[in-house]
Amino acid sequence: MALTPNSPNADNSMQALKQYGSYIVTAILLALAAYFGWTYWQDNHARVDTVAADHYADIQRLNEEVSLASQNPDLETEAQEALVQSRTQLNKDIDALVIQHGESIYAWQALMIKARQQVDNDEFTAASETLKKALEIDLGDAGLKAITRLRYATTLLAAGDTEAALAAANNDIPSSFEASQQELLGDIYLAQSNKDAAIQSYNNAWELLRSRQETRAVLALKMESLGSMPEPIEEQARLIQAPPTPVQPLAEAGAVEGTTSEVTQ
Repeated sequence: MALTPNSPNADNSMQALKQYGSYIVTAILLALAAYFGWTYWQDNHARVDTVAADHYADIQRLNEEVSLASQNPDLETEAQEALVQSRTQLNKDIDALVIQHGESIYAWQALMIKARQQVDNDEFTAASETLKKALEIDLGDAGLKAITRLRYATTLLAAGDTEAALAAANNDIPSSFEASQQELLGDIYLAQSNKDAAIQSYNNAWELLRSRQETRAVLALKMESLGSMPEPIEEQARLIQAPPTPVQPLAEAGAVEGTTSEVTQ
């Protein structure tokens, strides 16, 4: 059932979207990062720095250990202390990689890992600073730059700095990212209690998705919560439902760090 501004649960839904909407956008951005990171690696694999690659592989393994341990809500004191030490070591390793190979795709990847860890720990301001460093890496790839910029804006929003988030999100980006950009702008305007601007941005995002015959259920919910009823999008029919292709980690095949989200964080 569609929600209207006068529905009993409308206020609760809008508050939930204000809180979690940007997290959903980040999940989308992480998925895009996996694709564009893999594409970048394919185009630049001949220039791979094996030392940086090995360093990044170690970071990725430690990150997986930290992420797995963090999912356990019943860690004993000793295990919790070990987790803190592992996080500290992970950050040190990432910082060292960035210092030694600061212009490489591996430095960018490592900073993305660091930002995600910070987001997972509600350290949104720190995550913003990390992503700002990632933005300074010139990889010559507009797609990766757009992903970084939108994630940067998302963390600024999560940190409560809506003006900075708006400034970061309002930049020219490749057309393939415009729907995510418009949805993020809608989240920012909603956080600023600018309902009309939020509706306009969400509508822009919806129409951009329509042009690609794609749909986003959560975006539709955001629009309905604001009293805007999105016209259904007929997704492009597929004769054969292809199974999803697993993306290999960058250390092995150049893909971006895990796509299951966050950030915002």
